[in-house]
Amino acid sequence: MNKNIVCIGAGYIGGPTMAVIAKMNPDRKVVVVDINAKRIAAWNSKNYALPIYEPGLVEIVREVRGKNLFFSTDIDKAVKDCDIVFVGVNTPTKMFGRGAGRASDLQYWEATARNIKKVATGDKIIVEKSTLPVRTAAAMDAILNCGGGPAFTVLSNPEFLAEGTAIKDLLAPDRLLIGGPKTPAGDAAVAALVDIYAGPGGRWVPREKILTTNVWSAELTKLAANAMLAQRVSSINAIAGLCEATGADVDEVARVMGADHRIGAKFLKAGPGFGGSCFKKDVLNLVYLCESFGLHTAAEYWAGVIKMNDHQQERIVSRLFKEMFNTLANKKIAIFGFAFKADTGDTRETPAGKVVRLLNEEHVRMAITDPKALDNARIDLAGLEGIDYVKDPYKAAKDADAVIVMTDWKEYAALDWAKIYRSMRKPALVFDTRNCLDAAALRTTGFKVLNVGK
Repeated sequence: MNKNIVCIGAGYIGGPTMAVIAKMNPDRKVVVVDINAKRIAAWNSKNYALPIYEPGLVEIVREVRGKNLFFSTDIDKAVKDCDIVFVGVNTPTKMFGRGAGRASDLQYWEATARNIKKVATGDKIIVEKSTLPVRTAAAMDAILNCGGGPAFTVLSNPEFLAEGTAIKDLLAPDRLLIGGPKTPAGDAAVAALVDIYAGPGGRWVPREKILTTNVWSAELTKLAANAMLAQRVSSINAIAGLCEATGADVDEVARVMGADHRIGAKFLKAGPGFGGSCFKKDVLNLVYLCESFGLHTAAEYWAGVIKMNDHQQERIVSRLFKEMFNTLANKKIAIFGFAFKADTGDTRETPAGKVVRLLNEEHVRMAITDPKALDNARIDLAGLEGIDYVKDPYKAAKDADAVIVMTDWKEYAALDWAKIYRSMRKPALVFDTRNCLDAAALRTTGFKVLNVGK
């Protein structure tokens, strides 16, 4: 078996993961392929205008691209030339037919599996990187290993990356998970993947941090982990509403709760709700799986996590409406941040998207600013009128009645808020949905300040 690796899918999973694998395995050739020629051209751009933003990613791509990392649209050739095939294609929520709005749409995944079967000329290890429903590997195995030909061993290797810290997470992960069939071929395939993550001489991920399970446990663990994290976000936001009603401070409540070692402090930050490509999709997938197996009470429980998250964005607009004299029509509001979190340009399922659409229904004039996500914002909000996309936050806030901070970019805390105040209509309001600004200083400047959970 040769040591070459191919990843099908050059998005948020494939690009960063393969760049780091190439860096940490200089003795291996790593090829990232995609049917999207524009995306591949961006990965190959001379000025490194990569299709996604992730801190530290450009530096690694500069180091390894053209040496042992390559980007291509020739999927068939790459699959033929490599013995380890990572599959990182999109598995969005299905929006039609059975399971619409909950189940994963697996058509791209199945098309990829069938193409691998068609073009492969030798035995291969297939590694699931996309988030998939439990027992999807069995379906992939059935497609790949029917009708004779090369032998395929299917592993599950879900990613647990957090956008904004993906490179840091890849270089020093707190754990890696590999699920494989409990057969001699499965054990050999798992060992081969462990060798990749350990790196030459075992200098990358310590072996004790590489956890192995059966395939089904690995597939379910990814859904379960994201569902638990999403549940914590919805839980603290539910407490935040009660804090606002009673005069408690959600940051103080979270700090004391987090000091309990049984609870811990992670994901107890109140805000506008979770976003991104994983949390909502994975929780909905879990809802569908519970329903499919007759676990209806469990399905209702996890559906409540999504319901609470959606309610949080509605509550932000309702509170703003009340504080701005019960009318928002023809007022100007500056939206500071459209990415679903700081240090990424990703706007998938961003809370800002729903807030903007709700404000648009109230005939609000808006100026949206974001350091990295403006292009995606234009695409996401195409067709909505009365929205300007402004790179400079000072220009976005000029003549505005309110500023809503939707993403906790560090740049926003460093702005000259006195200058912003002077440029706005009075009374000037700041709604800091991330609780990332100095509220006392803003009030001293003259702003009316709203926070989540305070």
